[in-house]
Amino acid sequence: MKKVILSMVIALMTIVNACSQDVNIKSETFGVRGNCEMCKKTIETAANSINGVKTAVWDKKNRKITVFYDKKKATIMEIHKAIAKSGYDTDMLNGDDSVYENLPGCCQYDRNQEMNIETKKGKS
Repeated sequence: MKKVILSMVIALMTIVNACSQDVNIKSETFGVRGNCEMCKKTIETAANSINGVKTAVWDKKNRKITVFYDKKKATIMEIHKAIAKSGYDTDMLNGDDSVYENLPGCCQYDRNQEMNIETKKGKS
């Protein structure tokens, strides 16, 4: 009987440990201006450069990015800053002007273009 209880406790601890590792993963969606596939690559690369970002996917049509990140390692503001540093406006920050000026012509988006900024915050 003791072996059964011990096995159950170990199994329960393993399950709790596995589940607790995902507790820190958060998802957020926010607006990012851009035009093309080159923009997509740059925006996603900038977001993914932040330690703790697991996945970043920019939707060209809706001008939104969805990021999954470890909230113990990264903040949403760090992600916004990285994208802005790469020359792209987010719904919180304007892109770096000097970097924007050096983007390829197809990537120089209208800085007044609409962003679908219907923000979705994931469960934390």
